[in-house]
Amino acid sequence: MSPSLSLIFAGGRNSDLSKEQIRDLSDFQSSVQQCVANRGLGLTAQIIDLCKLTLKFPEGTNSTWFNEQFKIYEPLEYHYDVCEAILLWEQYRNMTTVLTREYLDARPDGWLEYAAKRIAQLGSDKCYNRTLCEEHLNLILPGKPPFHPRQFRTCAVVGNSGDLLKTEFGEEIDGHEAVIRDNEAPVNEKYSKYVGLKRDFRLVVRGAARNMVKILNGSTDEVLIIKSVTHRDFNAMIKSIPNPVYLFQGIVLRRGAKGTGMKSIELALSMCDIVDIYGFTVDPGYTEWTRYFSTPRKGHNPLQGRAYYQLLECLGVIRIHSPMRAQRKHDWSDVPSREMISRAHAAALRLKRGHGPGQFGSCKVWGNVDPDSSGPTSGSSDMSDVRKHSNYNKWEVRPFESLRKEARDHHAQMESVSLYKMDGNKLDDLVTLSPPKLGASSVAPRGSAIKAAATVAYDTDASTTVDYSSVISVFPAEACETIGGDACLADIFPEVRLESDARNEAARIPSEPFEREYVEYNEAKTVFCAEACDDLGGEFCESAYQRGVY
Repeated sequence: MSPSLSLIFAGGRNSDLSKEQIRDLSDFQSSVQQCVANRGLGLTAQIIDLCKLTLKFPEGTNSTWFNEQFKIYEPLEYHYDVCEAILLWEQYRNMTTVLTREYLDARPDGWLEYAAKRIAQLGSDKCYNRTLCEEHLNLILPGKPPFHPRQFRTCAVVGNSGDLLKTEFGEEIDGHEAVIRDNEAPVNEKYSKYVGLKRDFRLVVRGAARNMVKILNGSTDEVLIIKSVTHRDFNAMIKSIPNPVYLFQGIVLRRGAKGTGMKSIELALSMCDIVDIYGFTVDPGYTEWTRYFSTPRKGHNPLQGRAYYQLLECLGVIRIHSPMRAQRKHDWSDVPSREMISRAHAAALRLKRGHGPGQFGSCKVWGNVDPDSSGPTSGSSDMSDVRKHSNYNKWEVRPFESLRKEARDHHAQMESVSLYKMDGNKLDDLVTLSPPKLGASSVAPRGSAIKAAATVAYDTDASTTVDYSSVISVFPAEACETIGGDACLADIFPEVRLESDARNEAARIPSEPFEREYVEYNEAKTVFCAEACDDLGGEFCESAYQRGVY
């Protein structure tokens, strides 16, 4: 490590790192910097400190996008925390990005508040009538994740940029195991040599979802995933089509790229080992937003998107394909290797988490589900015969044994845990659902004492990898410090069903022990991690969280 980098990386929280880990992050930053220089088409990267990096466009770059809110043109510099970025995106490689019933059951405000946010024009900001909300969502709400991490080896995410007409990527796109497209982008013979004909997934905004029948254009297998909210008008259409339809469950990237294309990348990363993107605004020279199938229209900030996509490529998250990169499209030698990324991930985890309990220490809410129950599939009794007799729920009923070996191995490495993001882009906002650790015969009798198991440390020095091949299954040791006492030690165990009358009581921490009901594992159960209610708020959350009940 050079003397200048030694000064940059010295002191502060970096003292938690060994010399080897500091060197790993130093080498990684240098590799990212060189990658940006080689692949960024004029972009450069400046290392600020151990984790922070600034991507700069050259002087004279034409910034044509005007921000009406802040009354400024797009800046030519973008600041990133590389440590946060690699942790966030490796989380995404292990997460579910489809809204499910188990998620709503486990999330403390799931059915009352969050479900209402996913239904347009409900008439209320809360689901006071859960039955009504379920009627709105049943058609698109699988019981458990229909798709799994590592399910596909290669995925192509195809944007809508007019640049697609400059290079014939069609055959290459169709060669991927799965292809993800956006909104109303057409797939037909007219554009086949540019964008291909394969259609597996399509992410759509609410406006495009209103035209889902026209967009699908006779395709019966393409999975439609609605980006934001569903609407009662959608249900009539969904009941009449044979296609699987779901709601997206993702995050807000405040410093990242915007738009449906970014969400499509998130979806792909949650299912695919390798993600190739086509048709994104990644080449210099944009003066207007273009689409390959229609006239230009106003779009998202191109410089912000171009910088962020380039960062993701140099973090090993995606691979960019564009006209100006076509001649070197299969040369990825200047992107950091998986081994280097793995070491940097371990160091970043230690730096951001200290000596904490590991990746599962990022949980905000823990829940448990019955691993032997398939859960209800999406649908309703009044679907059309077309839908009833179609294969619309094939992903939900697909046998686990039919998944590719890498997906099954990953599931075993994660000890059957499913991870979901909540609403933000913070690292500490996971909903973590796992199978029960005790069998039905091991359920403790009511009122018996339960002792917490010792927490297993996550050894980031030796065994941490980006695939999380070594994970813990016990509850984080510090997770209940704000609840405290033996009550907390009981509540962290999945066999405990806590009393449910909290939402109408004043917030308080009782001095006397409160009763619990011990039940079989026949439905999801929720417990809270430390700081669990930061983003939930409200009287219900304060009461439920402080008392340790729901």
